Amino acid sequence: MQIFGVDIGGSGIKGAPVDLDKGDLAEERFKVLTPHPATPDGVADGVRQVVEHYGWTGPVGLTFPGVVTGGATIRTAANVDKSWIDTDARALFSDRLGGLPVTVVNDADAAGVAEMNFGAGRDRKGTVILLTFGTGIGSAVFVDGVLVPNTELGHLELHGHDAEKRASSKAKEDEELTWEHWAHRVQKYLAHVEMLFSPELFIIGGGVSRKSQKFLHHIEGIQAELVPAQLLNNAGIVGAAMRAANHA
Repeated sequence: MQIFGVDIGGSGIKGAPVDLDKGDLAEERFKVLTPHPATPDGVADGVRQVVEHYGWTGPVGLTFPGVVTGGATIRTAANVDKSWIDTDARALFSDRLGGLPVTVVNDADAAGVAEMNFGAGRDRKGTVILLTFGTGIGSAVFVDGVLVPNTELGHLELHGHDAEKRASSKAKEDEELTWEHWAHRVQKYLAHVEMLFSPELFIIGGGVSRKSQKFLHHIEGIQAELVPAQLLNNAGIVGAAMRAANHA
């Protein structure tokens, strides 16, 4: 079974048909740049470009980098335009896609669902936390495989700052940090999250997951097991398609 998944990020909008039996992309993904400012209309146009690239005419699952309630309403917009707040994203995207059935989910929650079903969290019990490091820091918390939605742990305060302003991969790029220096910031952030939740497993996702050998060995003193995401940066696309399949 194939469903289309789209992952909306602060820098790019990427998508592809997903083979839900394998938990992997059925075709090579297509990506367009996220418009700046990332307004609802601008992002919806980007999503339409991605979906139309494949001539897709079935259900579409979309991630959003913020809190999504009721499967539709956007409540936060840290890394996109503030005009997203209170937008009915499901209605917006469905209209822009010519009436196709649309499902919208928090981006890190989507990545987490994919990793728990097909990746590093498969068959893991207890508390598992996936953290995506990109333009911001996304989080997905699972207790015995059940998602606690919209946790947004990237916005925890760390040394007087929003944690993602210090430890996201964007912060690494903006401040031209070495992998080791950045890893020490991530270590402080993980220690803070661990103190609050005591997870058995941290899964490190987002774009940096494919470069885990450059920084994971610099992170010390964390009690939980620490592993890179197995679906790498495709987890959001897969998870979005999974959520859409559940509502199809």
